[in-house]
Amino acid sequence: MIRASKPFRWLISTMVLGLLLLCVGPPAFISAATTEKVTIKVNGEVIKMTEPVYAREGRLYVPAALAYEFGANASWDNDNEELTIHTALNDKVVLGNRVPVVYFNGVRYVMDALPFMADGRLYIPVREFAQILHANLNTNAGGDVLDFTIVKPEVTATNYGWAQISKATGATLAELLERNGLNTNTAVASVAGTKIKVVIPAFFNNPAESYTDTEFQLLAKITMVEAGYEGYEGQLAIANVILNRVKNPKFPDTIRDVIYSGRQFPPAHNGLLDKSKPNASVLRAVKDALNGKNNVGNSVYFFNPNVSKGEFWSSMDVIVTIGHHSFAK
Repeated sequence: MIRASKPFRWLISTMVLGLLLLCVGPPAFISAATTEKVTIKVNGEVIKMTEPVYAREGRLYVPAALAYEFGANASWDNDNEELTIHTALNDKVVLGNRVPVVYFNGVRYVMDALPFMADGRLYIPVREFAQILHANLNTNAGGDVLDFTIVKPEVTATNYGWAQISKATGATLAELLERNGLNTNTAVASVAGTKIKVVIPAFFNNPAESYTDTEFQLLAKITMVEAGYEGYEGQLAIANVILNRVKNPKFPDTIRDVIYSGRQFPPAHNGLLDKSKPNASVLRAVKDALNGKNNVGNSVYFFNPNVSKGEFWSSMDVIVTIGHHSFAK
């Protein structure tokens, strides 16, 4: 993308981010997305696109590099497939490939649509993209024009404080406090000249389920024992089977109880689990699984089809096979 008035800045930014993402392959579900011819405007200026806008399941997705046009900076962590955006208003946003949880100023929320990789670039749902960058988004009747307007923070003044700004913007006081990183239970004084961010991301209504470091480490240890020799996708799959069991009423409702009950996880009873030392790939897979990234659907069993034989295993509904394991329900 190149804005006519700033061709070199945008071109260089896009090339750098594109090269950082280049070695990451697109997910399988990209086949369900289609490219759309869309005109993008930022504060009334047309942005010339070199990347497509994608449509998937009724949602539009824009390339993350568009954030540069909003005064933001971005950096890509290739090892963890995570993009960190530092916005013009000093917000820090971390997005992962196919991960529904977004870290917004260190707080975890769940988006209702997944960022994904295509053509070496990360694509973000357009509504969330606008809200993250503190912008309003309007579309024309045909849906082929995305018109972004960057929203300036409100500034408090005499007789124009938090309560008045809440009324003027339609955001509740609690939403404004959360958006500005303040405790929603704390009374705030209206100090003149205070800048207040007023665009509230929709995902603020959907905080992510928390987990403890103990749960994280335990899940990582069992994943390492069961799939340390597998690739990242195989490790992600094992972690998800355990989390699926936690959600399934037929199994215990905690990570620890799932791992230590029954016979699915012998390492929990023979000492191997205690000796387990998760590697970087496992730690990433477990973090992504806890953040909602799922590649096995609602599977609650896994087995090696070359080892596990018999009617019990053959009668299962296998959803996917990854590496040496089949994942079933």
